[in-house]
Amino acid sequence: MARLSRRRPTRTRARGAATKAIIASKAPGSPTTPQTQDLADAVAAKALPSTRRLRRGGLANILVMTAAAGIVGTLAIPAYAIAPGSVGPQFGETDATRLSKAQAQSVEVTDDVIAAPVTDDGYATVSGEEIRAAAEAAAAAEAAEAARVAAENAMTSYAASYDGPSVGDFLANPPYPSFDLASVYNVATQYIGTPYVYGGATPAGFDCSGFVMYVYAQFGVSMPHSSAGQGAMGTVISEADAQPGDLVIMDGHDGFYAGDGMILHAPYEGASVRVQPIWTSDYSIVRIGI
Repeated sequence: MARLSRRRPTRTRARGAATKAIIASKAPGSPTTPQTQDLADAVAAKALPSTRRLRRGGLANILVMTAAAGIVGTLAIPAYAIAPGSVGPQFGETDATRLSKAQAQSVEVTDDVIAAPVTDDGYATVSGEEIRAAAEAAAAAEAAEAARVAAENAMTSYAASYDGPSVGDFLANPPYPSFDLASVYNVATQYIGTPYVYGGATPAGFDCSGFVMYVYAQFGVSMPHSSAGQGAMGTVISEADAQPGDLVIMDGHDGFYAGDGMILHAPYEGASVRVQPIWTSDYSIVRIGI
């Protein structure tokens, strides 16, 4: 097994001679030759190159390490610590900052505090559905106005086509001063086939309540031109006790009871006075004169 030998640093002849010259010059009582003295003086005046290189390298390393430590220390300083002007009053802690660092606080509000009213900005949007609804409403209003004008024209024509006795004439001089329900119904059947006219109350044309009013006027009974008003004049009876001549009162419509669940009435525009089955269960029988 090979042994590791310690390598001795080599010496140059110049270094050895210089060393010997220095030792000889310093030794007491030793003779000094001119050559030895000159060599010692040269060595003392100027360091050997190899020694100067070693000293210079150590010093450079120390300087580099010192500079590096200074740079690292400078970078480690916080930015705000070296910011110019950071000690001015504008960089001081504000009231808001102090409050944000404070503990939780509570605020008491008295009972007489009134909440501030909330107001709109005054602007509103209109949806497409609202526009369509408005258009439909306008169309319906226009149609209603057209129907009213047509009814006025029909009434003008209707009034001009009839010259017989009116309701007022009958009330002033009733042809049947005393009546019974059978007589009322018999008079009413005389007008079957009369056309329906909105607002009509003569044989030129009847609406539902105008028909009832015109018939009862002949018996001296004055009635309003209204189905609800006519129903309020009598007494409600059961259908089992109903007789022809009693009134069938519905919501917005009326006529004469014709027996067996039938009604004699002026039905609607385009139709005529007729007898037909009662089409709804929502009605009542009212008798006039009791």
